[in-house]
Amino acid sequence: MKEREPDFSRTSRKRRRSKSNNILNALIGLVVVLIIITASIIFTGNKGEEQAEPEEDALTDSGQEETEEQQDTDLVLEDQADEEEAETPTVESDRSETAQPPADSTQGQNNGSTSQREETTLKPAEKEEKADEGGKVTYAKPDDPVIAETIVNSSWKPIGTTQTGDHVSQYDGESVDWQEKKQAIAYSTGIPEESLIYWKIKNGGSPQKSVGIVSTKDKSEKYQVHLEWVDGEGWKPVQMDVLNTLEFEY
Repeated sequence: MKEREPDFSRTSRKRRRSKSNNILNALIGLVVVLIIITASIIFTGNKGEEQAEPEEDALTDSGQEETEEQQDTDLVLEDQADEEEAETPTVESDRSETAQPPADSTQGQNNGSTSQREETTLKPAEKEEKADEGGKVTYAKPDDPVIAETIVNSSWKPIGTTQTGDHVSQYDGESVDWQEKKQAIAYSTGIPEESLIYWKIKNGGSPQKSVGIVSTKDKSEKYQVHLEWVDGEGWKPVQMDVLNTLEFEY
């Protein structure tokens, strides 16, 4: 009986088939891995883009919010500035001319109340009138470079007198009449007599009229006062000129 030869060809075919299957399986596995990696990359990239877009939107929204907040802040500041400007009071010139004649004409001091005045520049022939306690004050700017302002106060009264009989105006620097002239001048200016320099007291154009030129001791205030005599009542201021200078002929 003929011996059977080993079936080497079948075994070889099985080995080759098995090797082919292994290679095929490896290739399939590699393809699957590549697919997974590619899908992961695509998924991760899309997710990153989606995340980046909200961040950009957030930045844009934040910038818009900051801009709107800044605009709101600017508007608030502008409104506050407008309110402050509207609430700022307007400072107006306040003139107060309150004067009373001395209680005792024999004293050498003026006891009339001190008044405060704020000088203003008015056009020639322009007048301003204000009501004062017991009278009316008129301010005018004459066409005279020496005089800054002319003031007439209807509340001025005669200062009183100790003189009797027919009045004789005196300019001797010592008499009662002279001293009463000084009191009347101080009374009209509202400045104590001892705080004034009496540059000159002279005749005002008639026996019962006088004019006095005075200033404070530092010469910061300068006045020319017109007086009229009232029988039995003494000298009365009728006009006061605020002077620009003392450098004029008087």
